[in-house]
Amino acid sequence: MNDLIAAFGLVLVLEGLLYAMFPTFMRNAMAQMLALGEGQLRTTALVMASIGMVIVWGVRG
Repeated sequence: MNDLIAAFGLVLVLEGLLYAMFPTFMRNAMAQMLALGEGQLRTTALVMASIGMVIVWGVRG
């Protein structure tokens, strides 16, 4: 459980840094996401979640 909380905290830190360092880029990225269709957005999210799972699996064994 501690690993899950630490991972969530790390996600918040990284996201916060991205918004602080590149606000225009992040705003444009949000606008592009809003323009995607629901199916394409879901597919992209599932691909990203799968990549994240593979990374965690590879690191944690």
